[in-house]
Amino acid sequence: MKQIKIDPVTRLEGHGKIDIFLNDDGEVANCYFQVPELRGFEKFAVGRPIEEMARITTRICGVCPEAHHMAAAKASDDVYKVQIPSAGKKLRELLYNTFYTADHTVHFYALGGPDFVCGPDAPPAERNILGLINKVGLEAGAKVIGLRAKCQEIIQILGGKKIHQVTSIPGGVSKGINEEERKKIEEYAHYMIDFGQFTFKVFEDIVLKNNAYVDLIVNGPYIHKTYYMGLVDENNKVNFYDGMVKVVDPDGKEFCKYKPADYLEHISEHTEKWSYLKYPFLKKVGWKGFVDGKESGVYRATPLSRLNVSDGMPTPLAQAEYEKYFETLTGDKSGKTPVHNTLATHWARIIELQYAAEKVMELVKDPEITSPDYRTIPTEIPHEGIGIVEAPRGTLTHHYITDERGIVTKANLIVGTTNNHAAISMSIKKAAEGLIKKGTEVTEPILNMIEMAFRAYDPCFGCATHTLPGEMPMILTIRDSNGEVINSVKRN
Repeated sequence: MKQIKIDPVTRLEGHGKIDIFLNDDGEVANCYFQVPELRGFEKFAVGRPIEEMARITTRICGVCPEAHHMAAAKASDDVYKVQIPSAGKKLRELLYNTFYTADHTVHFYALGGPDFVCGPDAPPAERNILGLINKVGLEAGAKVIGLRAKCQEIIQILGGKKIHQVTSIPGGVSKGINEEERKKIEEYAHYMIDFGQFTFKVFEDIVLKNNAYVDLIVNGPYIHKTYYMGLVDENNKVNFYDGMVKVVDPDGKEFCKYKPADYLEHISEHTEKWSYLKYPFLKKVGWKGFVDGKESGVYRATPLSRLNVSDGMPTPLAQAEYEKYFETLTGDKSGKTPVHNTLATHWARIIELQYAAEKVMELVKDPEITSPDYRTIPTEIPHEGIGIVEAPRGTLTHHYITDERGIVTKANLIVGTTNNHAAISMSIKKAAEGLIKKGTEVTEPILNMIEMAFRAYDPCFGCATHTLPGEMPMILTIRDSNGEVINSVKRN
């Protein structure tokens, strides 16, 4: 039996590897996606005051600290059974939707985009953000950098810091914004909305007008029929910050809808001896292994999933793109027929980017956004709380139990990527089976196309797993201008 290794996998957050085993006929016998890190952040939380969780858990990840900040803050609100004022909630949502705009931009242009803009078979040295900018032009690159800079400035105004935010506290937020800050954010929101429209033009020109790419999305080895999960508001439309968790089956029929407090009635976690990952599944269906279909409890929680569970987008520009997306891929613009094409997640992601930008504008123009009434002081004795938000990579759950002093005695976190661990493993294997046949010469472009299967999920394993010693093995090789090695430093 022949073994093929992809180690490390690239253009993701965190560390991972893929082991592909071929039988004697040269076809895929099995495929394993491994993350060689031990997750342990729940243990770090024990013994800490609950009000510190919104600050501590941001350190799980520098890519999406805002998601952990908000989930922990909502859980802390619940621990104290305190209702935050409307202005406090809107300030949190303003920060969160700004973060979404920036985060989806990073994945589309820097992580996922190079496979389409530069081509999946482009040389690795060109298949990156610099190669992408070379293809789309310096002006487009400047737009991406400008968008990120403006979003980070807004996040600093609202969150106190550009990363590892500190302002959300039990009962609301620690500071509001003044009219001068509001005007600056409104100015930047116009840029964000225009950037969303620009991104759709890039996607249209580079992906939708390329028949080979469309065929790869629609007919390639990247299709799974699973259950789907996402937060929805009272109108059953996409919401990132608040709402109920909705799950639909592979036919698009509602399977369940639950409040955050009830998540343990619906979700359980499976483990495998060959990985530190956990594999969540729908408890009422059960764990049936790494298979899809109605009989399997595997579900996905991604931008594609959020669109599949919703009845639409709450803002007009995003809604128009939502209808185009579903009509193109299913022939039904209502969204009632689910999209099962994993690579279409990239398209769903930029629809969410547009919605987030429009939501920022809606919130910053709300007269209540500058209200000084942005916190309610908690008065109840703390005990237990659960907070759920939609992280860009999936439904994020923070669950804390405290003693009567508010000291955490138990913590459980199901982070965005964790929801998708089983589906990622399934997608990688199916891609490998579809691309490697008897007699196939396994080239670097083929291996990259296998990586594209997990890259669509925008996985964050720095978030979903953690190494016990606190550092990863690394070899740093320094070469001169002729490519000769002049020094090598190794860290174990």
